[in-house]
Amino acid sequence: MKSFSLLTLLISLSPGLSLGSAASSKSGWATLPSITLYPRQEHVTLALNSTTLAILGGIIPAMNGDTPTFNTTGILQFYSLPTRQWSLASPAPVPLNHPNGAVVDGKIYLLGGLYDSHDGIWRATPDSWVYTPSKDSWTSLPSLPANDTARGSAAMGMYKDVVYLAGGESVLPLIPGQVQQSVDDVSAFDTRTRKWISLPEKAKKLPGRRDHAGAAVVDGVFYVLGGRDMGQENVRGDVFALDLNNLKKGWVVKNGKMPTPRGGIAAGQVKGKIYAFGGEGNPVEGSNGVYDQVEAYDVKRDTWEKLEKMKLPRHGTSATSIGGGIYIPGGGITQSGSPVDAFDVFYP
Repeated sequence: MKSFSLLTLLISLSPGLSLGSAASSKSGWATLPSITLYPRQEHVTLALNSTTLAILGGIIPAMNGDTPTFNTTGILQFYSLPTRQWSLASPAPVPLNHPNGAVVDGKIYLLGGLYDSHDGIWRATPDSWVYTPSKDSWTSLPSLPANDTARGSAAMGMYKDVVYLAGGESVLPLIPGQVQQSVDDVSAFDTRTRKWISLPEKAKKLPGRRDHAGAAVVDGVFYVLGGRDMGQENVRGDVFALDLNNLKKGWVVKNGKMPTPRGGIAAGQVKGKIYAFGGEGNPVEGSNGVYDQVEAYDVKRDTWEKLEKMKLPRHGTSATSIGGGIYIPGGGITQSGSPVDAFDVFYP
């Protein structure tokens, strides 16, 4: 574990700074300062604003006697792009891994996730909260309705102040041989009214169960890419799409399938293309069960292209797009749990 200084943790975010045009002129991979405190996996990565990235929740290394294990955390950290420094904020009210997170108007919405029930199973909570940066505080929100399925690892999209959760995982056993419970539910939370809203029938369910999928909203269309169904090895390469301006039309399955089907991917979008990074469920010997592929989906052409591979292949991470770059902190370097503090950015 890397050491860190109190100065690093207390450093304030730098408001109002601009990245300028330099970021957009770069291409390929660049290494950034490692995550302070702990290596992290199964967290959510969010763009708080044009200069600040946030990572929330996940799992961190721990020991049970002499045996390495993991703890679920609620740690919230910020990374300032201009200063290249990490800072610490108030943690989530409940430690969660696979959290469902989104940013709307500069606030972080945490809409459930998985908690450690300490019986060898991670279970979903329907509880939700919102974080206000100016107050460095969390406020409770209405829980997911009882007729919906609580889950973590949902594909997340935001459009016109509404946050959408597509699919996810309601139960994730850590005991070999037990089945992971993937779901096909789609939910929506209106951040203006702070209420869960009902969707038209054709929008309420994905065309198939998915968790650990990639997601992005491009030109008012919510895309869910890849993922898995009831287990790490059951990877999928489908692309589902929902027109958020015409919800009654419902979900459609696109013709363009991911060249390398996989779950546990990180995804970010830049200029009409959605980029999918890494993942797990790789059966190739020597891969540690992890994919190094980077593939881009052109939403207008419904086609994929293969790009330069990841410098450090990993899964269980999360990405966000800021200023033309796609930022990917943490993740696991072997299938299941193996958190790292690595942090890099990909410029398409």
